[in-house]
Amino acid sequence: MKTNSVVLAIVLFVLMIAVAAADDFTFSGDRVSSVFARGRERTLLSGHARIRSDKNVITANEIELFGKDSTFAICRGNVRFINVERGLELTCEELFYDREQKVIRVKGNAIMADRENEVIVKGGFIEHHEETDISVIQIGVRILKEDMVCRAEFATYIREKDQLELTGMPVVYWKGDEYRASKIYIDLNKDEVKLEGSVEGQITSEEEEKKEPEPLAPGKTPPPVEPDKTPPPSEPTPAPIASPESEEGEE
Repeated sequence: MKTNSVVLAIVLFVLMIAVAAADDFTFSGDRVSSVFARGRERTLLSGHARIRSDKNVITANEIELFGKDSTFAICRGNVRFINVERGLELTCEELFYDREQKVIRVKGNAIMADRENEVIVKGGFIEHHEETDISVIQIGVRILKEDMVCRAEFATYIREKDQLELTGMPVVYWKGDEYRASKIYIDLNKDEVKLEGSVEGQITSEEEEKKEPEPLAPGKTPPPVEPDKTPPPSEPTPAPIASPESEEGEE
């Protein structure tokens, strides 16, 4: 039994060295189990599972590595992906990572925090391509930045240019204004919004936001209120008309 454990530890160590040499890739966990049968190579990390590839660090309750040289990873439970160099962080319930193609797919309460551009992206599914630095977001998309809120069913976020493309009943609330269209393009650097198809908008001017009743000038009295000249109903014994003061007292 001890011999098998030693052999397994040596094999895992050799595997880690081989993979790390190709891509600076390391992994760890409280428990590790592996399958080395050709064509079915898999390594399961559980309990404080952690992998590191290049500048990326991924932590989760459970991480499964598979494919040649552990190219692919499926992470489950309290998943967190961090790239400090790019200022990018992803949290979700499940994450798929392709180290060769540099593609990340996350689902289940997916949130992407772009610290560099101060943008928060939320959706049911997010796919991020590291080579192009482009993210595709689907299902209940929410994008937040300072005084801007975007909602849509589909969005493309180009981080390098800080641009957004929204489709699927998109709506943008920006600095008190509201924009709706079939497609909405936003340049976050230039503060520009471009609308295409079925365009609707509601602009709130600063004057309307700040409009208040004008105060009376010093010493000026308000204009007198003209008395009600409507004749009383023609009845044998008309009831007296209640004054405004008495009505307020009854209330």
